[in-house]
Amino acid sequence: MEQFEHISVDDAKRLINEQGAVLADIRDDSAYQQSHVPGAIHLTNQSLMALLEEVAPETPVIVMCYHGISSQSAAQYLLQQGLDAVYSLDGGYEAWVKQADSNDEKR
Repeated sequence: MEQFEHISVDDAKRLINEQGAVLADIRDDSAYQQSHVPGAIHLTNQSLMALLEEVAPETPVIVMCYHGISSQSAAQYLLQQGLDAVYSLDGGYEAWVKQADSNDEKR
């Protein structure tokens, strides 16, 4: 993959469940601490190297931000760092929460 791909919430959940994709939340610390998707890692400048060292290059990584804009550049950066399959979550955390609310799931 030379370019990150966009991914919907449904497809992201499927990729996480079926292929063990990593969900990386790049929102600021306050937002992440207040609420985040269970299992999502908080990807910051400080945790970036750990992610790159601990995640196998072939493991899919889904990048999540607030609304799906900032995650695009972060996803492309992760590809440039050697990861093979990186996705930007369309609609970001807000889309995830909206779908969870509409499905009456707990966050």
